[in-house]
Amino acid sequence: MTAVLPPTGSHFLLVDDNERLRERLAVALRTRGYEVQTAASADEAITQLQRTPADYAVIDLRMPGRSGLELVQALHQTHPSLQALILTGYGSIATAVEAIRLGATNYLAKPADADMILAAFAKGASEPLAEAPAYDPPSLARTEWEHIQRVLDDCAGNVSEAARRLGLHRRTLQRKLQKYPPRS
Repeated sequence: MTAVLPPTGSHFLLVDDNERLRERLAVALRTRGYEVQTAASADEAITQLQRTPADYAVIDLRMPGRSGLELVQALHQTHPSLQALILTGYGSIATAVEAIRLGATNYLAKPADADMILAAFAKGASEPLAEAPAYDPPSLARTEWEHIQRVLDDCAGNVSEAARRLGLHRRTLQRKLQKYPPRS
């Protein structure tokens, strides 16, 4: 079975509370010939879809307010032809299964670029999860770095608050942040 990319000119809805990621993906998809609208929350996404329908939706799992899973469920009920993809930095097998059960077409872990997203839509949920490529677990250093980045993001970049939540001294956290991310 050959995977077919979404046709050029298709309408995408990107839903992510991270503005930088959302806008970067929007630009990347627009340069590939797709129409793109963006939303920062589930409620904003529903409003956007009432004004302009979309063919595909890329939805962040964790957002303020309603979660990505709640949005997928609502969209699956109100827009059954819409194909939704969950994109998350907090992936687990349980949430992947739940997303597919609620109507998502596929599930991707961050970081993901536009080509990976298009390929995930092309593959869809038709291929079993067991046929995923071999998983190469990240190193402990990489996992620590990603966790620090998530906590820092949850603290809106406030290093002192992130250090408190991580149980580190602020200067120790600053030193860790000055290093480049470790390779996987």
